[in-house]
Amino acid sequence: MKIVLEHLTKRFPNRNKKIKTEVIAANDLTFEIPDGALIGLLGPSGCGKSTTLNLISGLEVPTEGRVYFGEDDVTDLPPEKRGVGLVFQNYALYPHMTVLENIMFPLGNFKGDERLPKEEMKRRAYEAAKLVQIEELMERRPSELSGGQQQRVAIARALVKRPGVLLLDEPLSNLDARLRLATREEIRRIQRETGITTIFVTHDQEEAMSISDLIVVMKDGVIHQISKPQAVYDDPVNLFVATFLGTPKINVFSGSVKDGRLFLGSDAVLGVPGVPDGEVTVGIRPEGFLPSPDGPMVCGLSRVEVMGRDTSIVFTHPAFDGEAGRAIVDAEDAAGLEPGEVRFALRPSKTHLFDPVTGDRIRPRDASEA
Repeated sequence: MKIVLEHLTKRFPNRNKKIKTEVIAANDLTFEIPDGALIGLLGPSGCGKSTTLNLISGLEVPTEGRVYFGEDDVTDLPPEKRGVGLVFQNYALYPHMTVLENIMFPLGNFKGDERLPKEEMKRRAYEAAKLVQIEELMERRPSELSGGQQQRVAIARALVKRPGVLLLDEPLSNLDARLRLATREEIRRIQRETGITTIFVTHDQEEAMSISDLIVVMKDGVIHQISKPQAVYDDPVNLFVATFLGTPKINVFSGSVKDGRLFLGSDAVLGVPGVPDGEVTVGIRPEGFLPSPDGPMVCGLSRVEVMGRDTSIVFTHPAFDGEAGRAIVDAEDAAGLEPGEVRFALRPSKTHLFDPVTGDRIRPRDASEA
């Protein structure tokens, strides 16, 4: 099912009664989620991700704007009429019920013509359990399950209603690292098998990038960028997006452009034709550094960290915004490096320029614009 948000805004009263201005949790959100896609809502804590999810589900009423499921305006429909499945960070399983009873519970709320016989409810519950691979756990209670198993029960309970939309609000936050990896892969598998339009809220950029068809990057209730995960990483629209995505994070420098050359301190490190002269903020991805004996960027080499296939070079530079930067290179390229001095050439595709005041991306002007 396609989901369309049109100028969706949610304002809350300020908790500090001395401050009369309202808190804007979602600010004029307009975007479309394609039918059958898995979308990652990504951003730091407090950016408006969960509020946006709650507006889509009907748990929150928008101050302004509309929500459409397909061609239907569902803005004024209560959550139970929207055909959504919800999975929260806390699994909210009933401790006195078995897994089977927990999964069947939403079906017991069907009324009128939608009401199902007990055997049909049980059949659907086992169908949902098989999808998340917990059919052998149906007689256990939540206290007898691991965190990952409890999460699968919560997902099965959301799926048993056969929703048109599946909404996941930080569903992996309570799991350890190994379980998070396994469970996110399961979520992607389930979504592909069912074809349900799914929205996955997370502050973990690795989670969002690994399983999403599209990611929506948010900050302070505002959407900064919507695109495929790799496109957002390779082509960030501003410094916030560039610094939020990537592990290790992008290296940020203060630089300047003069006569089509990028300077970091006194080093002319890269040709940037079409970029106007002036001060710039420079972001260089860790994989954007190439160790080279005659490289134009001269850095202090603090240490070399071997990580198997790759090697991390921790370096210093007078123009670096922080104590030390980090370059990721092939292990063979770092062979023989010792603390002292290291020189780099830069990959142009991994080097991004930003306005030092607004943080917006600076792109080269076409020759026709000159």
